[in-house]
Amino acid sequence: MTAGEVFRWAAAGACGLALVGLVLVALWTVRGVLALVLVSLFVAVSLDPAVRWLVRHRVRRPYAVAMILVIVVGSLAALVIGVGPSLVSQAGNLVRDLPGYIAGLDERSPLFRDLSTRYGLDDRLNELAASVPAWIATNLLSMFQTFLEGLATAVTVLVLSLYFLADMPRLRRRAQLIAPDRHRERVRRIVDTAVDKVGTYMIGNAVISLIAGAVAYLGLMIFDVPFALPLALIVAITDLIPLVGATLGMAVCGTVAAMAAGLWPAAIAIVLWLLAYQQLENYWIVPRMMRRSLDMPSLAVLLAGLVGAALLGLIGALMAIPIAATIKAVIAELRTPLPPPGYAIDHPVDDPELSQLAAEADPAVPAMRAAAD
Repeated sequence: MTAGEVFRWAAAGACGLALVGLVLVALWTVRGVLALVLVSLFVAVSLDPAVRWLVRHRVRRPYAVAMILVIVVGSLAALVIGVGPSLVSQAGNLVRDLPGYIAGLDERSPLFRDLSTRYGLDDRLNELAASVPAWIATNLLSMFQTFLEGLATAVTVLVLSLYFLADMPRLRRRAQLIAPDRHRERVRRIVDTAVDKVGTYMIGNAVISLIAGAVAYLGLMIFDVPFALPLALIVAITDLIPLVGATLGMAVCGTVAAMAAGLWPAAIAIVLWLLAYQQLENYWIVPRMMRRSLDMPSLAVLLAGLVGAALLGLIGALMAIPIAATIKAVIAELRTPLPPPGYAIDHPVDDPELSQLAAEADPAVPAMRAAAD
């Protein structure tokens, strides 16, 4: 090679590296927006099974999307209106009365009194409880700012999700048409698998969490544990976390019950109540509701949840598990042999929207399908 050719190759390589660097910097700059888009797409895919169910029952997709939006927003509004005032009141009472409950532990529990004498637990817990109101007062402005930011993020995700949800069949069809003719059937199966697994998992997980919160609230009321509503809400939220979430919620309920109502019978009873429900959830509810969405070992589920939580927090933990299950299904699909080279006819699908979009994209598709039949 001459010196001029070496220089041209070096200049081309340097320009390529600079272009890659600029793309990476641009992606890093807009990472927040990309995260919102990813979460919105995930929410749209999660709600798509409900929309498709309405479409199969002769409801046009725009009206189906509007119905799902009304149901979701109405449910959240009813939850806030019905539970919000009591939740705020009980949460405030919990923060205000916590130092008194900790101070009375010495009288109610000889075991705690002995541990407090040995290790100074009473003083440390009192200091921690006394610092909670001061911390809340100091960080009230930042908490309000965080609330407004979270509200703006939620509205943005909702709007983007509606756009994705309304255009979901066209997006699925375009993903299929991008692939070569020989690979289109495989791409269709992969897209359908991803949508079904994500949607089934998220809807099932939300229903299971609501059941866990209702069962926890019932147990807290039966055993006369104070602050039943905020504790039940904590159980419902933590139950979304795979494998360890239910145990975490049970530990919070047991700790608060021990402080507020005594170790026996309230704390031990509520722990046994939630432990019994966990067995029912793990061995009866989850296998029936998650049968189609997850086919992964427990270690893989835990690792996926940890990686997702490290990237996007609780939302990342929720997203990581169905994504990991989808990747597993995609790998299994890629291992299956391709059809013969001359086979390029799409098989009919159950979704009428995708069939209509396929006919609009290629008018010869219905005739080809009829000839194939």
